[in-house]
Amino acid sequence: MTQRPILLAIVGDSAAGKSTLTAGLEKLLGRERVTHVCTDDYHKYDRRERAALNITPLNPECNYLDILELHLERLHYGQPILKPVYDHATGTFVRPQYIQPKQFVIVEGLLGFHTAVMRQFYDVKLYLDPPEELRRFWKIRRDTTRRGYTLEQVEAELARREDDSRNFIRSQREFADIIVRFRPPRGTTPETADGHLDARLVLRPTIPHPDLSYLFDGSDNTACVRLSLGRDCGKPVDILEVDGNVSADEAAKLESKIWQHMSELQPVKADEFGLYLDPAEIRHSDPLALTQLLVTYHLLRKYSEGRRMLFAPPVAALSRMRSVPVSVLGQNPVGESESEIGRSAK
Repeated sequence: MTQRPILLAIVGDSAAGKSTLTAGLEKLLGRERVTHVCTDDYHKYDRRERAALNITPLNPECNYLDILELHLERLHYGQPILKPVYDHATGTFVRPQYIQPKQFVIVEGLLGFHTAVMRQFYDVKLYLDPPEELRRFWKIRRDTTRRGYTLEQVEAELARREDDSRNFIRSQREFADIIVRFRPPRGTTPETADGHLDARLVLRPTIPHPDLSYLFDGSDNTACVRLSLGRDCGKPVDILEVDGNVSADEAAKLESKIWQHMSELQPVKADEFGLYLDPAEIRHSDPLALTQLLVTYHLLRKYSEGRRMLFAPPVAALSRMRSVPVSVLGQNPVGESESEIGRSAK
């Protein structure tokens, strides 16, 4: 391996849109270059056991987070894992899966930012933050049409999960580099938005973002695509807003500018990403497509750093680096052999 994999974490509550966003990223990057890991596979209990124990999957105590930390470490170092697999359709565990990390690893799920150990292995951290009324609408529609629940069961589960959602899921927002909020246009309900959702991206300066300021006239508040300075949690951020009714021409203009930052990728046709299921029909969203493009840019920018990428300090000694001090591992570029790192430690 000439360089380590690039890890993206996508965190959000149940039905926040994690799988939809991931599918578009796989299409843009090429599925042959992407490994997908769902942190929900690390549940300790199946659906029946959780009901008996009165515990929700949002609770850290309901998940093997220590094993997830070790698996993230291995993926970060380009090593394979034997990943558990949780079947959402049946609520049970099935045969584990042997995973060999590819160039890009997308880690999505509920608790991906829960510990500092996990967070140190990611190159880009994204949090999905839809308004609660929209997320509830999405969850009810998904779980009643695809997971075999009744409306009453989903509403009861949402109520039962609220405390854990507030304490363990929404609290992870503070650790993200990018916060994405899809929301119905003002004056529109989730039921009547018909998929035409606005997107608001909070771009924190924890990672460098592409310079798109030359695309916008800051005095034009009526434009369907806007970039502005703002504050989030009291700190300065850039805010990119894309209206759900953005014209195809205006969306294509911004997409073209982002593609120019990704010359190593073959452009994908606009109707092949930005796709979502509503509820059984596949539809296209320009705000979703632009969000997927921007995240893809960040992953490629990280990958372009090549051998300059550093290892994060390991959680536990890896078999191929047992004799190497942790302080040394945190300072040496990936790609050096064990003997080369060992010599630099002497």
